[in-house]
Amino acid sequence: MSEPLAHADRVTRRFGDFTAVDNVTMTVGAGEIVGLLGANGAGKTTLIRMLLGLVVPTSGAVRLFGRPPSRETRVRLGYVPQGLGLYTDLTSMENLDFVAHAFDRKGRPAKSDVTPEAGGQLVADIGLGLQRRLAFEAALGHEPGLLILDEPTSGVDPLSRTRLWDTIHVQAEKGVGVLVTTHYMQEAQQCDRLVLMSHGRQVAAGTDTDIIGATIAVEVDPEADWSRAFAALDSAGLPVTLAGRLVRVAGTPPDRVAEVLREAGVEAGVRQVPATLEEKMIIIERSADTAEPTPVAPANAASANTASS
Repeated sequence: MSEPLAHADRVTRRFGDFTAVDNVTMTVGAGEIVGLLGANGAGKTTLIRMLLGLVVPTSGAVRLFGRPPSRETRVRLGYVPQGLGLYTDLTSMENLDFVAHAFDRKGRPAKSDVTPEAGGQLVADIGLGLQRRLAFEAALGHEPGLLILDEPTSGVDPLSRTRLWDTIHVQAEKGVGVLVTTHYMQEAQQCDRLVLMSHGRQVAAGTDTDIIGATIAVEVDPEADWSRAFAALDSAGLPVTLAGRLVRVAGTPPDRVAEVLREAGVEAGVRQVPATLEEKMIIIERSADTAEPTPVAPANAASANTASS
């Protein structure tokens, strides 16, 4: 098996008494799309910053293209941060020209799908969808071997999200490795593998099918009074979700759901169905919230680049 493009080996990062990332291991190989999922504050961005070499691990080791992160390895990266990394007081074309010069592509004309629409406009004056497409173009201009994308489609319309994911798949087909964070479950299902994080820890990994496994959900009769059903199940502390007016409860036996509805005076049938990835994540998050926190070792207990035992 060829060496991973990116590899985090049992990395931990602490900021004082706060552990942002706790003993996480993950890899990204050539031509694969790895999705990094988790709620806000789960540690995703800190993990990415360690992979980029912008933050040094408290313990554990990071490798990019088989070596510690450095200026040389970062030249082979394409990175789209949450804030897009664009200069809003420059035009779209000026942003692309700047990136081309930064990567020593002075003699190569910038190819852009955005500049015909907004090449002469300041980035601050164009829509978010165009800004995200421009950020992708800037990240891809030097033909990187690894793409790291932190919430690349956040806040854009469905058509723009589809276009951006088409670009991601094209790059993966060329052999580029992709690490992407997203809150959209439809996007997560386009990844080859997923890594789920909660409170800084890795809590699940694999394909969406692997992660869901045999987990079930219960669907309440859609003809029932959905608002009363939802309120009763939520009051009972069950992991209830609402899709339109369809009430679902994850990881709970049908008999328990029926009992709660009956006690609340809600007449409704229930049926068992396979859980979705989002429901599995809800169950994992609830379990993580009740887990004992990992003890924090003294800050001098491990040096910055030493693998944990």
